[in-house]
Amino acid sequence: MKPQAVWGCFSLLCFSLLRAAKGDLQLLSFQPRTLYQYQYTLDVQLHHTSMPSPWGARLQAETLIHLHRLWRDRAGEELLQVQIHDLKVQHQPEERSQNSTRGSPAEIALSPEAQAELQQPVFISWNSGKVKALYGNEAENTLISNLKRGIISLFQLQPHAGTTVEEDASGSCQVTYTVSNHSITKTKDLLSCSKPKSGFTSLNKIFGVEWQPSSSSQYVVKDSLLQSVLAEENHEVSPALRSRSGIRISSRQQLQLVSPAMPGPAEVSGQSLKDVLASTEARPQPLGMASLPFRRVCTHCPSLRAFLKALDRQRVQTDTSKVATTWQFQRFIQMLRSAKKRDVLQLLRRAPEETRPFLVEAAVATQSVPSLAALSDFLDFSKEPKSLLETFLYAAAFSPRPSGELLHLVLDKLEGKQLAPEIWETGIVAVGSLVGKLCQQKLCGLQVVERGVETILRGLRGAQEEPEVVIYLLALGNARLPETIPTLLEHAEDGPTAVTAAATSALQRFPTALISSKVKRVMRRIFHQKRRSYDKTCRLAAAEILLDNHPSPMDVINILLATSEMEAEMATFLLLKVQHSLRDHQHPLAKKIMKDIMADPRINNYNFFSKAGISSSFSGPLTVTQDLTSTFGLDLLFLEGGFLRKSVSDFSLLSHGQRLHAAQVTFEAQGMESMMAENLSEGEEEPELMAGMSATFFDVQLRPIVLFQGYTDLMAKVLLSSGGPTSVVKGNLLLMDHHQVIPLQSGLQVTIKLQGGLGLDISADMDVSIWEQELKTSVSASGSLAMDFQAELDSPFLQATLRSQTEVETSIHFDTKLRFSSSPVLMCLQLREEQVPYREVLTVSQSAGSQGSTARRGRRGSVPGREFALHQTNSQVCNLLLTAEKE
Repeated sequence: MKPQAVWGCFSLLCFSLLRAAKGDLQLLSFQPRTLYQYQYTLDVQLHHTSMPSPWGARLQAETLIHLHRLWRDRAGEELLQVQIHDLKVQHQPEERSQNSTRGSPAEIALSPEAQAELQQPVFISWNSGKVKALYGNEAENTLISNLKRGIISLFQLQPHAGTTVEEDASGSCQVTYTVSNHSITKTKDLLSCSKPKSGFTSLNKIFGVEWQPSSSSQYVVKDSLLQSVLAEENHEVSPALRSRSGIRISSRQQLQLVSPAMPGPAEVSGQSLKDVLASTEARPQPLGMASLPFRRVCTHCPSLRAFLKALDRQRVQTDTSKVATTWQFQRFIQMLRSAKKRDVLQLLRRAPEETRPFLVEAAVATQSVPSLAALSDFLDFSKEPKSLLETFLYAAAFSPRPSGELLHLVLDKLEGKQLAPEIWETGIVAVGSLVGKLCQQKLCGLQVVERGVETILRGLRGAQEEPEVVIYLLALGNARLPETIPTLLEHAEDGPTAVTAAATSALQRFPTALISSKVKRVMRRIFHQKRRSYDKTCRLAAAEILLDNHPSPMDVINILLATSEMEAEMATFLLLKVQHSLRDHQHPLAKKIMKDIMADPRINNYNFFSKAGISSSFSGPLTVTQDLTSTFGLDLLFLEGGFLRKSVSDFSLLSHGQRLHAAQVTFEAQGMESMMAENLSEGEEEPELMAGMSATFFDVQLRPIVLFQGYTDLMAKVLLSSGGPTSVVKGNLLLMDHHQVIPLQSGLQVTIKLQGGLGLDISADMDVSIWEQELKTSVSASGSLAMDFQAELDSPFLQATLRSQTEVETSIHFDTKLRFSSSPVLMCLQLREEQVPYREVLTVSQSAGSQGSTARRGRRGSVPGREFALHQTNSQVCNLLLTAEKE
């Protein structure tokens, strides 16, 4: 034997031993002139997770796969032809009765056209397990083409361990291989898959969808030949607010080699892959491996044109506290999303005046170009009623995923027009909200976003009046752009009281990551009044920023020491804030800070903690579920004479690591010191007598409302008051708007849709009785939530839809009553919730050819009304005041 041959055999032996030591398998290949037959089975199921036993839809398919090699080059790249034969499909029909059992599987008859397309072969460029390219008929039915992609995905593997990125029907995904004997295990990270962008979701994850996918495939290889594949894929999807309404998706593919192999066609001669493909009868074109998105045509969806034909007979619900109105709101959004501009404009112009606010809210929530174009033509900011214009601006501000076109429309309507003050104020805060939400979508670079930012900053620079400056600062708070922090700091430190208050309020809304050491230095100067004196509410806001954003031990100690020089009410309030900061935020240094505090004799003494004002600050849970915690917080700051200086009522939602201020209503009164004959703090300027209210809903700051300004206005309001509450916000909001396409490895597609609407009516009232020396405030919130969650399965043979519809109506009231004629001042707080009715309907719909079925199950109930016991002392005072009131 020649030395070169001996050396070659030795090298080959070493290479084989090395691969065996690494746990790798031999290179994979298919032999020429051989027809390989694989038995392929597919089992896809969807079912509602809230049911005790599986209830949903199921599709099963079985076919024979013929595979043979057409060509191979010297580098080992092979061209394989893959063809489907004798496909049989069946589904599991659902019985309509809730108590009946499942029927036997029903076979689905395939049309001649579908059978012909299924039998058309596809071709893959394949090299030892790696699918390099896919070729087929690009004019083929999308769903059938995707089904073939699902089969081809099973031939995508590698014979050695490691992590890599592969492309198959799921998209381009990261996969990890482990190899043992004849077995290969592939684990796919479905969260890493990149695919053509489709769908959308709400910006706030609380109103989004939780998705937990997994995918694993088991390959068996013997003698360099693929023997079998078992691929299993599972998805758990549910609304983030309600995991109980979830849907489970499972897909199971199995490929098994049928022995023995049969003689097959001869290979095709050719110099290159391109030549061989050109010589085949099918003349295949290059196709992508990833499944193509499929959009189902809705045959039963409501049509705006049909609605317009019967408009005179249609009745539009307008009571936002009723869930029927909220369902109707969502139906209008569906109608408008597929409507043309002329039809939307006709609807807005022909609708009765009392229903126009509802329709404007629906058109804004639609986010379609035709709807926004119709609104642009319909809304005339120089003529339309102020209430309708305000409805449009707030609907834009609350949009869960606004577009650049919406911001463009708002800016066009605001610029160059003489507007009523309340419309201009609402418009500016809406611009801030839209800019912030677009930047959250990584769209800060849009020209219209830059225009919106410049509109706010230019207006702020040119503002002459204090109220104007305040509005622009609140708009910056809605936007929460990091580059505007220096501007906010400048106004916080150097502005008059109202400006400082607005700037610090805006800074409080920024995330902790953006509260830098520079921000904290300015807040320290404000709190400790290093450069000038500040109003007590501004100092407290600065202290809250320090305490709520990873406070240092020295900051906490210095704030506590500063309370020794404060009035009793402010000191009491601040001591409670410090306690909550160390308890609620789970600061990592909380224990050390507490240890340092207790070791400091200036703080840990009776005299320091003996100040006992009636100001308070507390928070606690209202409702706790598996997915959500709702909390109520109340801050009350009083003057030394017992009159209320500021109250903040906060309803927050905490879910999946996200916090949302669902509703925050603030009452503020200033200048009462002169009426109560109180002395001002040293260096504190005497403010004008006034009272106002501001509100934040779903993290959007609304324009503030002045209840009275000046003594004359106060007397007029007291003497002429009708006793009616002030509407803070009333309307319909689209909270949840999610559309997601999940391409299964099997080639089938599941589309997840979530739409959640909220009807909201919040009002507030403040009643001052000088003669009885009483103050009463009340906040009432009535709402209805309608949530529609569904999963649609699309295949060439079966369309199935699982749907969960949930509805809730609720009403919450928070009342405060103070009697400052007695000493000490008596205060009663009441928080009560009325009975909460709810209903859930689960639906399974299936359609195969001309056959269709729908089955429903549901449940309803109610949660009894309740009054929350805030704390024992409050309960005792309430009994005293309410008993006296009845007498």
